[in-house]
Amino acid sequence: MSLLVDIRKNFGDFSLEAFFEVKNREFIGLLGASGSGKSVTLKCISGVETPDEGKIILNGETLFDSSRKINVPPRKRKIGYLLQNYGLFPNMTVAQNIACGVQKGKEKGAVTTGLLQALDLEICKNLYPYQISGGQQQRTALARILAAEPRVLLLDEPFSALDSYLKWKVELEFTNFLKEFRGPAVFVTHSRDEVRRLCGKVCVINRGKTQTVQTVTAFLDSPKTLSACALSGCKNISRAERLENGMLKALDWGMELRTSQPSNRCTHIGIRARSILVAKEPGINCFECKVERVIEEMFSVMVMLCPPGKEESRSRLSLILPKETWLALEEPNWIFVELPAESLLLLTED
Repeated sequence: MSLLVDIRKNFGDFSLEAFFEVKNREFIGLLGASGSGKSVTLKCISGVETPDEGKIILNGETLFDSSRKINVPPRKRKIGYLLQNYGLFPNMTVAQNIACGVQKGKEKGAVTTGLLQALDLEICKNLYPYQISGGQQQRTALARILAAEPRVLLLDEPFSALDSYLKWKVELEFTNFLKEFRGPAVFVTHSRDEVRRLCGKVCVINRGKTQTVQTVTAFLDSPKTLSACALSGCKNISRAERLENGMLKALDWGMELRTSQPSNRCTHIGIRARSILVAKEPGINCFECKVERVIEEMFSVMVMLCPPGKEESRSRLSLILPKETWLALEEPNWIFVELPAESLLLLTED
């Protein structure tokens, strides 16, 4: 059983093409920059927006199919949709907010009491949203969603309004809750760190178009597209050109690089800052760079390097080293670095 999304919608200056599948008990991150189409994808799944064409199928039931003119109303889809601001009613207590989600025919008091206990909200059941913490607000919103017995969860950047410490606490609570949810869940975010901590799989969306679903490990270790690489946190990316000798020329770094895998379709090349090595002398994929700036962190150092060639025409390279390694180099003005072939990320346009 699963949620299958295969939809297209034209907004005039923006087009959405979303295709992915989430199985029961899977938690997938829909990762993209602001304006990439993440939230509108959730709106189409929930029924708030209607796609122009395609289909949405949940556990074998068709929720939307343009060819068969099927479009199940939002209230009948049984989808739990958690908004960024949680959408709690300010004039209702925690218990009353939860009770609003209980379906007709169910014992409202019993369902509400059970959810208060399950999500550790009994202590604040008679308080109003402005009187409780951000974590309690989120759990209240989740409890209200669960009261409706949803078949799928849609979560639209639920941590965006929280400060870093509260976000950490709420994430821990949220992770425990998700382990108990039996349906598919889609988590919209622009943060790779949230995806890494919370999700099992990730689907990158860029300029309205989704890319192939990957495990989070595969996404972080070997992104395949330019946008996926940038979203994964890689700071070093250059345009690339394939040379007749089989090597790649990194146009923005002025370097000719040997790769460990075929590069026929490659349009860009990347390497993570921690994958660049300090070298003693020129060699294969080794170059002398000028040290332009040094940024000290608690336990590491980021070194901004100017690659070979005219300075004004080159992008900078970022190198991250342990602090003791940098100090042992005695703060040089020039440094040889190696870009190992096996660490190079060969990327295509989206």
